[in-house]
Amino acid sequence: MDLPIDREKATLALDGPVNRVRLVSPARAKALEKLGIRTVRDLVTHFPRSYIDLSSVESCASARIGETCTIRGTVHEIKLKKPRYNLKLVEIALVDGTGIIVVTAFRQPWLMDQIKAGDAVAVSGKVTFDYGYKRMTNPFIEVIGGGEGPALTGTVVPVHPATEKLSAAWVRRIVANGLEEIRGVFDPLPLGLRLRYRLMGRQAALTAIHFPATPAEADEARRRLVYEELLYLELFLMQEGAERARDREAVAHIVDGPRVAAFAGALPFVLTGEQERARDDILGVLAAPTAANHMLLGDVGTGKTVVAGFALAAAADSGCQAMLLAPTEVLARQHAEGLGALLEAAGVGCALLTGSTAAPERASITERFAAGELDVLIGTHALLSDDVRPARLSLAVIDEQQRFGVDQRAKLLAKGEAPDALYLTATPIPRTLALALYGNLTLSYIKHRPHDAVSRTTRVLPRELQGEALDAARAALERGEQVYVVCPLVGKGTEERDGKAAGKRSDADAAGEEYHPAVAIEGEADFADDDVTAATREAEVLQKTTFPDFTVALLHGAMGTEAKREVMERFRDGAVDVLVATTVIEVGVDVPNATVMIVQDADRFGLAQLHQLRGRVGRGTKAAEVFLVSASTREESLARLAAMETTDDGFELAAFDLSLRREGDILGNRQHGASGLKLVNIMRDGAIIEAAHADAAALLDIDPNLEEPDHRALAREVRIAFSGEVVAGG
Repeated sequence: MDLPIDREKATLALDGPVNRVRLVSPARAKALEKLGIRTVRDLVTHFPRSYIDLSSVESCASARIGETCTIRGTVHEIKLKKPRYNLKLVEIALVDGTGIIVVTAFRQPWLMDQIKAGDAVAVSGKVTFDYGYKRMTNPFIEVIGGGEGPALTGTVVPVHPATEKLSAAWVRRIVANGLEEIRGVFDPLPLGLRLRYRLMGRQAALTAIHFPATPAEADEARRRLVYEELLYLELFLMQEGAERARDREAVAHIVDGPRVAAFAGALPFVLTGEQERARDDILGVLAAPTAANHMLLGDVGTGKTVVAGFALAAAADSGCQAMLLAPTEVLARQHAEGLGALLEAAGVGCALLTGSTAAPERASITERFAAGELDVLIGTHALLSDDVRPARLSLAVIDEQQRFGVDQRAKLLAKGEAPDALYLTATPIPRTLALALYGNLTLSYIKHRPHDAVSRTTRVLPRELQGEALDAARAALERGEQVYVVCPLVGKGTEERDGKAAGKRSDADAAGEEYHPAVAIEGEADFADDDVTAATREAEVLQKTTFPDFTVALLHGAMGTEAKREVMERFRDGAVDVLVATTVIEVGVDVPNATVMIVQDADRFGLAQLHQLRGRVGRGTKAAEVFLVSASTREESLARLAAMETTDDGFELAAFDLSLRREGDILGNRQHGASGLKLVNIMRDGAIIEAAHADAAALLDIDPNLEEPDHRALAREVRIAFSGEVVAGG
């Protein structure tokens, strides 16, 4: 065998279509695409979300009540049940010669097609006792013999994210074939780095993370792959920063001009000390003649947007233009109506551009912006379109920046010669890690809400006591105030949401006594008829029986943009008293008269989402109440919700949330471009982040363009990872 030729072939195979892999039929290729898998690279980096260790197995008889364990047995019987409207569950009787355990899987009806009587199955979860039997509710379930997939012979079983049409067993089988396709793949990490940190080779790491012989081997594989991901990110960020700075002198902004002063005068309140310090930090970096890279971290309701307004005014004072990029149309529209109005009062010309902007209006806005007639353009991803060409962009502000990919941020910054970048985020990234993850940043923090902010209390209620929440809502309505009722998404086939999450469920999602997929409040694509029906029923019940004297309206992701806007405007104007919502309210909705929020099935939400949600009430002069209703009895769910009662500090909550996660990534895949960081956890991987940061700096110091023979493969991987580019050759 000619090894160099094999290496080149295997390396090129990484970026070939997934249908070149054995057993990937057109139907399976379509199912894989739902998991975000289009290439062989996507396939072999579709990492397991967890593992089941079959070397440590309990029998049905020895499994202890209240403990988490793995049981291996044979399916005696499997049934599909429908205990109530909009709820399906699969019940499996599993026997092993010592006894029986009853397994219940909520909202996973496709298991009926994947598991049959007689199959050998391993289940891993918490053992309970009810109605005379030991039970597991929503455990991890793996067919290990019989069934539709391959039998397993190893002791550590990977649990890959799957879909209804492609089970975890088949995903595992296809991944194994994908690894065969790239056997001999070239390792882009320089040998010196691999030796320094005693890292596995690339092929060995990819094989071991999917099919480890032991849990320790999986950990070693992960360490190698995490370092690789982070090194690519650091190299990209540093090269991007160097490119921006090279031969491009940034605007030294005028930060004490008339529009900055007028903006300060237009504010209906006095800035807090923290807000003033953040403003001064930002204006200070804008005044320098070098391209700024500044991040403003602030909790919900701390006034980040207002502080950013000073930077936008400074751009206008300097004869330049600025762009404000927001992740949702609701948030962009709020910025245009709130911040935009203050800027207009200060003599700063603003416009709003979103995906729903009518074509004639869009043409007018882009034409005026290109001619320099507009100072500030506020918008969504529409700002990234090629037809948006500013005359002289000197500042790009990116709100909720963690929702945008590295490539998207780069595209916005590329619209100017050397624009300053200001990132706004409520994500509590520690300073050292922020510096490592985002390059050479300057940072400001706003940790506290204004002192005159109204009080906001949060209570967790079991389902049987939700009447107390409804009583509080009625009292608020009778005072002329308004109410939110939030319902989580539960429909669209759990498998599709699993595919989008790509293994990024929190523990709350993975091991509940009922399976609840990760909730995506803004995910219109996640919506299904069941969601609309459930939300509609909730609104109907509230209107007919609970609040018949008040107006109840419904907002959900299946509605069109205009319909959503109309509902929100009616709620904002006071024509709607109670808003039942399943979408787009955790950011961007500012209704000062809303004082009560009831979140149904609150255990389905992460702490960060719940904190964002409750930030929608208490935005006026009246005290606010938040009720988190949950039927969960799981200790971890209750601990998460209890944390919401004890602190209103988003930074504290995020740290607590991360401490509970096995596999969380606070940064989110969307932030990191085409391939993304799939394995990194900033709380656990801080040491690796800092090592990769230092190593990237050292590499670029001796080879700024990564042109040396030992570094060309690195350059190729960086381009693929963060630009989506497929580069020919090895």
